Amino acid sequence: MLKLFRSPPTIIALLAGIAGVLLVLYAWRLPPFVTSVETTDNAYIKGYVTIMSPQVSGYVVDVPVKDYQQVKEGDELARIDDRIYAQKLAQARAALEGQKASLDNSRQSELSAKASIASSQAQIDSANASLKRAQLAWDRVSNLSNRGVASQSETEAAQATLDQAKAAVSQAEAALEVSKQSLATIIVNRSLLEANVASAEAVVRLAEIDLQNTKIVAPRDGHLGEVGVRIGQYVTAGTQLMAVVPEDVWVVANFKETQLYGMQIGQPVTITVDALGKLRLKGHIERFSPAAGSEFAVIKADNATGNFVKIAQRVGVRIRFEADQPSVKDLGPGLSVVVDVDKSAPPQQNTASK
Repeated sequence: MLKLFRSPPTIIALLAGIAGVLLVLYAWRLPPFVTSVETTDNAYIKGYVTIMSPQVSGYVVDVPVKDYQQVKEGDELARIDDRIYAQKLAQARAALEGQKASLDNSRQSELSAKASIASSQAQIDSANASLKRAQLAWDRVSNLSNRGVASQSETEAAQATLDQAKAAVSQAEAALEVSKQSLATIIVNRSLLEANVASAEAVVRLAEIDLQNTKIVAPRDGHLGEVGVRIGQYVTAGTQLMAVVPEDVWVVANFKETQLYGMQIGQPVTITVDALGKLRLKGHIERFSPAAGSEFAVIKADNATGNFVKIAQRVGVRIRFEADQPSVKDLGPGLSVVVDVDKSAPPQQNTASK
């Protein structure tokens, strides 16, 4: 029996069996291969990739940038022919000046109406004075007529003068009321004129915005992707011209739901970057996705139909790189990485609240 166990084929078979058992134990993370480190290669570099699109339509007259060029915030990326928009701005400004002139004319008309009211008031004072004089003359002639001294013609003339003075007073009062109504009409129309001026100012501002939007500028520092726009191309609002990729990057690692237990915000993470020759960088867990990735899919699986097979779902974990790692600036969105999280490590106090 001992000779049987000492034979090379038997030893090889035993070693193969032991290796198989150990391999199974390692694959299922059973003792003695139990570990607190969770690993996934379903992880990728993410970043703010901004697609640049115009807000106005027109022919592109200049594209001063090239593919993958570094740009600064405010740098011009493309320019659309602005002649039409410049003329629209001039037209809007002219219309604004016309509305302002109408408003100024209304204010001048108000002053004129107030002067007319003052003139009408003076006419009333003058008519009242004439009425008083005619009343006194009538009283004298009436007394003389009662004593038989005044003639019939003098009495009739005094009566006519008094009636005329009374009519003049009524006419002056009516003219005053007309002047007051004219002033009220001017004041009421003032609100409409002021609204017209405000509307014209808004049109001018919109025309200025459209003119400014003929220049597409970089919203922040970063690098360009492929420049897809060409000089002479007609573009409309929403046409994709190019992409701006800032240097701020992070990692989204999609762990299985069975790996999440024990993970905490702030725990240290080791990130192995394939594109940098398996370079290992440091990071920490920043936050967890509120739902499994399947919940964000455009076409969701319907587990209520057909034969059901349970599949471990994956949950996104956002990981931020630690500061003072120069190699991070060489990373770009879309690169694949391998992420290792030691669930036994305590969370970093300065990052756990982020």
